[in-house]
Amino acid sequence: LERPKSSASASFSSGWIHQMKVLVTGATGFIGGNLARELWRRGDDVRALVRPGSSRLTIEDTGIIPVEGDILDRDSVDRAVQGCEAVFHVAAAYIFWSRDPPGVSRTNVEGTLNVLEAARQAGVSHTVYTSTVGTVGLPKEGLGNETTPLDPKSLHGHYKRSKFEAEQEALALAAAGMPLVVVNPTAPVGPWDVKPTPTGKMVLDFLRRKIPAYLKTGMNLVDVADVVEGHILALEKGKPGERYILGNRNVSLKEIFDILSSMTGLPAPRIRAPYWLVVGVGYADRFVEGTLLRREPAIPVEGVLASKTPVYVSCEKAVRELGQPQRPIEGALKQAVDWFTDHGYVDGKQQLSRSNTV
Repeated sequence: LERPKSSASASFSSGWIHQMKVLVTGATGFIGGNLARELWRRGDDVRALVRPGSSRLTIEDTGIIPVEGDILDRDSVDRAVQGCEAVFHVAAAYIFWSRDPPGVSRTNVEGTLNVLEAARQAGVSHTVYTSTVGTVGLPKEGLGNETTPLDPKSLHGHYKRSKFEAEQEALALAAAGMPLVVVNPTAPVGPWDVKPTPTGKMVLDFLRRKIPAYLKTGMNLVDVADVVEGHILALEKGKPGERYILGNRNVSLKEIFDILSSMTGLPAPRIRAPYWLVVGVGYADRFVEGTLLRREPAIPVEGVLASKTPVYVSCEKAVRELGQPQRPIEGALKQAVDWFTDHGYVDGKQQLSRSNTV
């Protein structure tokens, strides 16, 4: 097959070491899918660890080699890493509600240990672990960065707590000598958000006109193409045992909706909902839909609790040490809107999965 340019980006600026045999976990998800496609486009021999029965939309029409397995199945991970020079462990249960909360922790902690230990024992020369900005501390004033102490009280829910624990395990392996770099993506947007992720769902809910009000909060938004290149640059230039926040622009939730409104013509929500009200509605929704009906609540309590403090961080270290690019977030939002529209998410032709495992 011809190797076309990834739809995640027009072009990337960094050079590549040489053609490598690479394993990407989570390649059926958002970041992992974009990453696997870009590595393949560059000429690498890319394997994707894929659970049986998972959608392979993100790697269809490519030469990416799917290897059936599961990060919780150590034997399948051992087989997948054999002969690989590099491993990108991107897979995670990225979800704010689950029928099986302990399963989220198993996937994010035990699954991570399986992949990283398998890579270490196989002698893989480069490993990048994808953590989250949720493990980065946020100061009372100024921007959070890689060295800001984390307040344990900010770890709301199973997802954040498990990702923090997994990151600590990864850093411990690096301290023991494993050539491993940790990256902490912020809130990426762009194409191939199949599930979608919580950030993609925010864009999708706006397109479906399901957002009547907004909270006074904010986040660091980034083009998924920049996150992809940040991963590759971390492999090339990152220092083992270091963390790199992969993000771009700190922006309020209202600003995001205003940008989406300007590019789509759809009205942005004008009512600012009180935080206490949304928290209360979220708990009620979790009881009715989550506990009684056993389905995903429309308002994730973990996400609402986390939104009390805007996630504003500095990405200066990744830009300075790795050379991570900073594409305008408007372009990333436009790509996300176009991708959701082109793939039938807005008009309902394509059914959305309830699962956000990536």
